[in-house]
Amino acid sequence: MKVENSKMVSVHYTLTVDGQIADKSAEGKPLQFICGAGMLLPKFEGAILGKEPGDKVSFTLEPKDGYGEFNPNDVIELSKTIFMIDGKLAEDILFVGNTIPMMKGNQPTYGVVKAVGEETVTMDFNPPMAGKTLNFDVEVVDVRDMTADEIKAMQQCGGCHGGCEGGCHGGCEGGCEGGCEGGCEGGCEGCN
Repeated sequence: MKVENSKMVSVHYTLTVDGQIADKSAEGKPLQFICGAGMLLPKFEGAILGKEPGDKVSFTLEPKDGYGEFNPNDVIELSKTIFMIDGKLAEDILFVGNTIPMMKGNQPTYGVVKAVGEETVTMDFNPPMAGKTLNFDVEVVDVRDMTADEIKAMQQCGGCHGGCEGGCHGGCEGGCEGGCEGGCEGGCEGCN
């Protein structure tokens, strides 16, 4: 069976960025996703369309086809008062490199702490892979029709949404359980 839209696809992949392995599927645990459901980058899916189990492909995605260019306007200095909980500064989360879930307008997002000052915290809201050229080596492991339960779960939820923010290469496995409030339960594979 060939990779095509509405098929359940399993792949092993290695993502290399700047000459270093940035992400890869776990040994014996391929990334599983529904082709065409918007779980992966469109150009990733496009590169494996028509492939069959056992096929291997290597391809490169420029930033415009991946997570976009780095946007300096998404690096913001915020008052430390934003990080107050019950009148106390949440110092345990304010360290350089920590990823903090936040809201940007009405949308949940993630920011990475870039600097902690006396009065402010500098946060980066760019996706972790923004501005990066993504080099993938992919092997198609399995292609199959979706089960009735998987189709039902997808119809109930309208697809996976709200999960795996900040540079997810994979999608939500296990279907959408519990009404899909805020995303899919059952595990998000391939997240940085």
